[in-house]
Amino acid sequence: MKQNVSRRLLCAGFLLLLLGLLTGFTMPLLANPRMGLASHMQGITNGLLLLALGLCWEHLVLSPRLARLTGLLALYGTYANWLATLLAAIWGAGAMMPLAAAGFTAAPWQEQVVSLLLISLSVAMVVAMLMVIWGLRAGVHQSSENTV
Repeated sequence: MKQNVSRRLLCAGFLLLLLGLLTGFTMPLLANPRMGLASHMQGITNGLLLLALGLCWEHLVLSPRLARLTGLLALYGTYANWLATLLAAIWGAGAMMPLAAAGFTAAPWQEQVVSLLLISLSVAMVVAMLMVIWGLRAGVHQSSENTV
């Protein structure tokens, strides 16, 4: 089971990495190219995060339910991060990202979509990373008990 999840995370990571790279080609076409750069970088860095998670997945000590939740939150958070910044670049949204938005604003419903994605992905990623740390800590604790 852990090997299947690890493989899925690795595939999802490489796919997101590819999407991030391809996003780089779209920057001149976007309403806000600077936000397009942010989306490009989010795709690359979040793809690498999924690759790292896939590589360390077998070391997590979590119940099957928590492991599934962790994986789903990580997948949602990483892809939503790329998507939120891409939509912001396409629409020119930026209420929640004033530095990358450089003064751009979009229609209220577009700003709300981007804001909802940003808030939900932030919560998802914090919870996922806390569970990963917890799962790795539990594994370290068990390993040290087994060696004594």
